[in-house]
Amino acid sequence: MATRSKRTLKETPKEPPAEKARYHHGDLRQALVDAAVALISEEGFGALTLREVARRAGVTHAAPYRHFTDKEALLEAVAIEGFRTMAREMRERMATAPQGPLDQLSAAGVAYVLFAVRHPPHFRVMFGPHFRHPLKPEGPPGEEDAFALLVRGIASGQAAGLLRAGDPRALTLTAWSLVHGLASLFVDRQLEEAVKGLEAAEALAIVQTRLLISGLANPGAGGNSDSR
Repeated sequence: MATRSKRTLKETPKEPPAEKARYHHGDLRQALVDAAVALISEEGFGALTLREVARRAGVTHAAPYRHFTDKEALLEAVAIEGFRTMAREMRERMATAPQGPLDQLSAAGVAYVLFAVRHPPHFRVMFGPHFRHPLKPEGPPGEEDAFALLVRGIASGQAAGLLRAGDPRALTLTAWSLVHGLASLFVDRQLEEAVKGLEAAEALAIVQTRLLISGLANPGAGGNSDSR
């Protein structure tokens, strides 16, 4: 009679779940952020739960807690991603504009509006009433945030004598109010241009930022403006 070997048999390793593979490679956090953005876009904030985000990302309902303590923490990650993308898009458009400070300022404002048109879920999270504490806008690591880019544009225009003198932050708040208001009107589809596509949004944003800059112009600068 054959005797059974006493050698301990090794179990065949099981294939790790997809969520663990993603987590190991550092992708799970981004997958959850992407799923949250898609869910907000398709079904609104009322549908957002960590369990539903996990389901959409294809992981167990416990997986999001590896990165986010609660829904607010997930929304904060979405907002930070939005602030960084906004600042990057503003910088990219400013880089393609002529070098004059008023053209640079106009480019920053137009890019702000177009960010909202392209990324409405991010925009709503960034400026919505979702957080128990104010969020600090962040630019890409080591770079200026969106508000700092506007402040720099205003200060450059003042230094060149093209914009009225005074506290650059006060003038920046005026500029921010206009571009943010216009962006919000687009996101909430309160303008007819909101359904006409990106080109119509861009054209209106250019007109509005130029009108804004005319209002902020130094009365003594005459026709010495680089924004046409």
